[in-house]
Formats: sequence, C-alpha cells, structure tokens
Amino acid sequence: MNLMLVIAAREFKTLFLSPLAWTILAILQFILAFLFLTQVENFTMLQPQLATMDNAPSLTDITVTPLFGNAGIILLLVTPLLTMRLICEERRNKTLTLLLSAPLSNAEIIIGKYLGSLGLFALIVGLITLMPLSLLIGGTLDFGKLVANLLALSLLVSAFASIGLFMSCVASNPTIAAMGAFGSLFVLWILDWSAGLADKHSELLAYLSILRHFQNIQSGLINTADISYFLLFISLFLLLSIRRLDKEQL
Repeated sequence: MNLMLVIAAREFKTLFLSPLAWTILAILQFILAFLFLTQVENFTMLQPQLATMDNAPSLTDITVTPLFGNAGIILLLVTPLLTMRLICEERRNKTLTLLLSAPLSNAEIIIGKYLGSLGLFALIVGLITLMPLSLLIGGTLDFGKLVANLLALSLLVSAFASIGLFMSCVASNPTIAAMGAFGSLFVLWILDWSAGLADKHSELLAYLSILRHFQNIQSGLINTADISYFLLFISLFLLLSIRRLDKEQL
C-alpha cells in the first residue's frame, strides 16, 4: 500500500510539473471561463423574460449545467494527452522493467498510476467548480444540481483516465496511446446519437453510451444504474491494464 501511494505521488508530481499539463490547464480554463461568462451574460439578458415564466430555468440551469457539459467535451479531448505517458514513458525510458521487478504487484502499479493521474484531474475539476461558486456573490445556486454536475464530471473524467491508462499500457508510444484513447472515447461519446438511428440495437447502444449516463447524472437523476456504469467502466479498464502488465512480465 505504501509503495502504491509512492507511485501515485510520483506520478502526480510528474504530471503537475510537466509543461504540457500547465499548457493544457491554462487553455482549458481560458476556454471554459469564456463560455461560462457568455452563459452568465445570456442569463442576464433573459432575466426579464424569465421573471414572467412559471417554471423558468434557474441560474444553475442556464450557467452551471452547460459549463460542466462543455467541460466534459473538452476533457474528452485533453485527457488522452495527459494519460498517454503513464506507462509508455516508463517503457520508452527502460524503467518499466525495474518497476515490474519491484516488490509490489502489477495491480498496485496500475492503481498507483491511476490515482496519480486522478490527482491532477481533481485539481482541474476543482478549478472548474470555482467558476459557478463565484455566482454566489450576487446570486443563488441550486446546490443539489451543482453537486450532481460535480459528481457527473468527476465520474466522467475518472472513466476517461482509466481508458487512457489502458491505451498507454498497450501502445508502443505516447502518440499512438493518445490517438487510441481519443478514438475510443469519441466512439463511446457518439453512441447515444447512433442509438437514435439504429432501431434494432438502440437500447444497447444507449446503455453503452457514456454521454447518456453523464447527462442523466447531470440532470440530477442520480440512480444506481448510471453510477454502476461508471464504476464498472473504470474497473474494466483498470483490470485490462493489469492483465496487460501481467503479459509483459512473462
């Protein structure tokens, strides 16, 4: 356990100090801040009309939910770039053999790497959450929906990181790992759209769609089916990553 936490801390430090991570973080925050301020401006312009409506959308509906939705799309693009080196870099630097010969299991290596990457993503999600919290200065928020959006984005990026880690295990170099992770995530994202076109397997495609489960939790409809989907998704790709290291050890 101690060695696993050492790996996690080392991985987080490596990611946190990398110029790529800071560049991505700066660009991500700039884009999301711009989109968020646009939504706030839209709400301000619509306020007179909303005041006359019975079931008018709230400040949270118009600003917070779109913010986390946009964050999900952008994280789909950047997560492969942040996870592509997790195992590939060890292999390229010839340090993977030393890591595999250390007195810890492959499961501890994978989970340690995964937790280290989640540390960086937790920082990203935390910075994103500060944007809607700033609205408390002059407005009120639906904290139930805010928590639902925070949970949805946290589960989504955790799932993204798990498949990014797996691709880093199977790919020969970081570029291929990033492309494989992005391609896989993109397919899982658009399955919900495909479900509307395929009558025969529409229910299966809808269930497999990561977007459908993300949006369900975002809306505040938190149920065990959606939570279980993400937990099973993460567990599956962590297990596949462990199996891949097992084969590399043979």
